[in-house]
Amino acid sequence: MSGRIALFAGVAGVAVLASACLVPAAHAQSATEPDTPLTPWGDPDLQGVWASDSATPLERPAALEGRATLTDEEVALLERRAGELFNGETDAAFGDSVFNAVFNEATDFTSTDTTGNYTQFWLIDRWFENRTSLIVDPPDGRIPPLTPEAEARQEAQRAQRAAERAASPLPRGPEDFAAGLRCTGGRVPMTGRGYNSNYQIVQAPGYVVINMEMMHDARIIPLDGRPHGPSHIRSYVGDSRGRWEGGALVVETTNLRAGGRATGASTGENLRLIERFSRVGAESLRYEFTVDDPTTWTQPWTAVIFMRPAPGTGLMYEFACHEGNYALEYALRGARMQEAEAGSN
Repeated sequence: MSGRIALFAGVAGVAVLASACLVPAAHAQSATEPDTPLTPWGDPDLQGVWASDSATPLERPAALEGRATLTDEEVALLERRAGELFNGETDAAFGDSVFNAVFNEATDFTSTDTTGNYTQFWLIDRWFENRTSLIVDPPDGRIPPLTPEAEARQEAQRAQRAAERAASPLPRGPEDFAAGLRCTGGRVPMTGRGYNSNYQIVQAPGYVVINMEMMHDARIIPLDGRPHGPSHIRSYVGDSRGRWEGGALVVETTNLRAGGRATGASTGENLRLIERFSRVGAESLRYEFTVDDPTTWTQPWTAVIFMRPAPGTGLMYEFACHEGNYALEYALRGARMQEAEAGSN
């Protein structure tokens, strides 16, 4: 019996009884601390540079079905394995891959078999907690099933891409490349966990600004109750409006681009995102988001991410995606050269 199976099976019987005390104290709180600092104009002060670097997977792994939390001993085991495996020499690991690798007792980690990857040395260390998923609703910790409409939409998109590749296997223009290669901007909800996954919150009377280090986008969120903009004006980060509910900043975002991707699913025009930001201590920011799109998922779903102050200098650095983006230029140039060579033969 492997170490993972033996340990995790051995504690399964007591997991339910112990679950009430497993989450670290700072992360067990769901409400804003009563001593949350205030801005000079009286709003709760959420300002700072916050790092989203939790190792907790977005969805609960199948092997942990029915278990919302891990024991402290299990967390310590995962931390030890992560320190041994991700010692700077493996490929860079993003998202859920850190947790999945150590949970499954990987002895090596390779994220891709193509050239051009870099090592884990360039990424910050991830931290582990007792929760087995970031998703808190549905209770099974899994993203709800897609609607028949969404499945049909995705199948049509796959068929269209296949037909386009068959007609022209070489890229015709920048639009044929993934959004990240085109530097098309940040994404919401803010689930980034890898590199450049820092978020700077800046406040002014009547406004909150969230500067997203990845792609260097800034979300400007008015708090004066104004209506959302016209529905035909859409972007990857949408149109956000905020309000205070006690010590929590509640942000409602609409007008997201159809076809945008939210945690692996291509969404429709009806996606509505509700985010809640609150301090749960001097060193922890609670970020909760609910995704509601009846044309994509069979029910809304909610996740909670705890962010900590950014390590090191705590500064935001320019992402500068467009500058020096030679990959896109050279890929298109190479495609045109291949076309010219084929035409001359």
